[in-house]
Parts: sequence; structure tokens; C-alpha cells
Amino acid sequence: MSSDRHDGQHSFALLLALWYVALVVYASLYPFHSWRDQGVSPWDYLWAPWPRYWTLKDVLANLAGYMPLGFLITWAAWRRGARVLALLAGALLPALLSLGLEAVQSYLPQRVPSNVDWLLNAAGALLGAVLALMLGHGGAIARWSDFRQRVFVPDSRGALVLLALWPPALLYPSSLPFGLGQVWQRVEVWLGETLVDTPFAAWLPAQPPALSELSALGTAVCVAFSLLVPCLLGYAVLATLRQRLWYWLFFCVGAFGVGGVSAGLTYGPAHAWAWLVPQVVAGGVAAALLALLALGLPRRTCAVLMLLALAFSLGLLNQAPDSPYLDQSLQLWEQSRYSHFHGLSQWLGWLWPYLALAYGVVLASRRGRPH
Repeated sequence: MSSDRHDGQHSFALLLALWYVALVVYASLYPFHSWRDQGVSPWDYLWAPWPRYWTLKDVLANLAGYMPLGFLITWAAWRRGARVLALLAGALLPALLSLGLEAVQSYLPQRVPSNVDWLLNAAGALLGAVLALMLGHGGAIARWSDFRQRVFVPDSRGALVLLALWPPALLYPSSLPFGLGQVWQRVEVWLGETLVDTPFAAWLPAQPPALSELSALGTAVCVAFSLLVPCLLGYAVLATLRQRLWYWLFFCVGAFGVGGVSAGLTYGPAHAWAWLVPQVVAGGVAAALLALLALGLPRRTCAVLMLLALAFSLGLLNQAPDSPYLDQSLQLWEQSRYSHFHGLSQWLGWLWPYLALAYGVVLASRRGRPH
């Protein structure tokens, strides 16, 4: 393996590990308010009696939550002749992170620090680290690196992370299927509250602009461009036409499935396919046909078209009001046992298009090899 390929493999794993650390911190400390000193030491939980009641689901959740982190850190630290250090890093760093997060939870009335949770988190990280070590010995990490070199262009790890985050971002309830980034109204309200009694308050409109429902044609166009964005993003980092065609097939099937899962979580399993109204179907078919026509375009052209589609879909989406049923579904999400996941998917749904916008600018300005 060349040094460039070796460094690319580990930088990709490190990027994923850092993203997963942010995910763990968010899930552990959500909802980030009502902080207060409850009169106990943050380390008292280590010597507290073990809980009398626990379920197998809790055990598996705590184990599984830290397994990917242990795996990714070990993968990122993998070096020839440094396998023991990679294992120690994958096992100890997540354990220390969990130790600190459990202590910080003592300042959140909504959270209860637990020594059992910490032990299970540490055990999960150890299992993930051992799994990465076993796969490394078996050559799986090297084969993944070879696969990335064959299928994707160099420096594609940012696009891969964005594409991996796109399905979780869609799980947050939205007023339009596949509509991500509907935040302009919220930002305007936040700015109004933040800048009140300051000279900058006069810069904002006295009243928010009136919003009107998208027409059937506007909905179809918005859905089409929203679906084109991740498809063109994949095209911009894939190496050959054949790989683009396979990606197109996989994306069409995957987007349909993710749409059903998102609607099922939002409105209930009985309404998992209620979003398949004629205008949404028309937008999906249009996106599939346009993506098929774009199979042979150069990578930089795909990046530029992705930026245009993203800007157009954000403009349409942020001129539309929320669905009247959306507020009800959001309240159910926030009151359910998925509230921590809801908070994470909310931020992903808000920020994903703007992260893709920034990354698309980098792709469009990059001078790559001929396609």
C-alpha cells in the first residue's frame, strides 16, 4: 500500500471517528439546558450502588453505542508495528470520554449518571477495538482501502461522510419529503430575539413575510432538485461511468426506502407511504431521469449542477410554511423515548444542505484528473 493510500485510509477513519465523538457528546448531554449543581460530586456515581432494575435493551444499547467509536479509533490509529497501541487507543479513549460525559450528566436534572452505563460503554469500545484489530489482521481494512481507490477519486472522504449522513438527516420530520435545510424562518426568529434592543434590530423586517403553500408543480420541482443533490454529489467523486450507474440504481432504491422509514417514524407505520402523492412521485421520477442523463458529465460539472440544484431547492423550500400536521408529529417525537435521537436528526436535517453547499464549492473549484 502506498503512503498516499495509507494516509487517505486513516484520515477517512479519523474523520468518521471525530464525527462519531460529536454524535456521542450530543446524545449524552441533550437537551443542553437546566444545568445546575445538584449538591453531589460529579464522580459519586462511580461508587454508587448498582441499579436494581435494568433491561437487556439498555445493556445492548450501551454496548452498541460505543462499539463504532472503538472500531473507528483503532482503525484510524492502525499502523504497521503499532497494533497494540491502536488497540489501547480504541479501548481507552472512548472509556475516558464516557467517564467524563457521565460525570457531566450529574449537572443535568434530566440525566442520571451510572457506573453500569460507563462500564458497558467501555466494554463496547473494547469490543469495537478488538473487532477492528481482527479485521485488520484479516486484511479487511486493506481491502476497503483498495475498494476506495478503485471506486472513488482521491480526497473523496468528505463526500462519503456527507452521503452517509444524508439518510439519518431525512429521518427528522420535514414539511416536504426529502426537504432538508428549512431553517430560514427559524434563523429570522432567533435573530429577532437575539438583536432585540440593539441598533441591528432595525435591520430585520418588522413582520415576517407571508408564506404560501407550494403549488403541485413547485412541490415536484423541489423534490426533484432535493433528490438530485446527493445523486450528483456521488457522481462528483465516483471514478467511472459503470460505478455511477450502479450508484444510480442503489440511490433510487435507497431514497425510496429512506422516505418510507422517515414517514413511518413521523406519522406512524400505517402512514409510511402516505407521502407518495402524485406531485412527489413526479418529482422523484424527474430526478431519476435527470440523474440518468447526467451519468456521463464531468465531475466538476456535476459539482456545479449540484450547487445549482441545492440553491434552487433551498430557495423553494424556505418559502413554504410548515405542514399543519408537522407540529403535532414533532411534539410526539420530543415526548417519546427517541427524543435524544430527535435532537440529533434535527440538526442533521437543518445543516446537511449547507455543509453540502460548502463542500460543493470545494469540489467545483478543484482541478481533478480528466473523467
